[in-house]
Amino acid sequence: MVWNDSLACCQEKYRSGEKKPNNSQLQKQFITQSKNTEDREWLSEVSAIPLQQSLNDLNRRGKRPFAPTNFFKSTKGERKGRPIKPPKFKTRKSKQTARFTLVRI
Repeated sequence: MVWNDSLACCQEKYRSGEKKPNNSQLQKQFITQSKNTEDREWLSEVSAIPLQQSLNDLNRRGKRPFAPTNFFKSTKGERKGRPIKPPKFKTRKSKQTARFTLVRI
């Protein structure tokens, strides 16, 4: 849900020619503020770490070939190599994953 909403936001900003929001702006909009809405209050019951990791995956720059930054650079001709396909929306049928960070004490 967080991935799809933030991907839609990035695509909308790209189409309108605006600058893509950074990771902290996306976290504030799609995690923090979404927890306060009635239809998504269930987000406050789950750990925020997998939600943050989902946004990190979407915004990772230069590390992954399907990152939106690389896709946009590919469409503008700023990136060398073959063209990259855009990131896709996730469905309920796709592989469900949750990634937690390891906290060392």
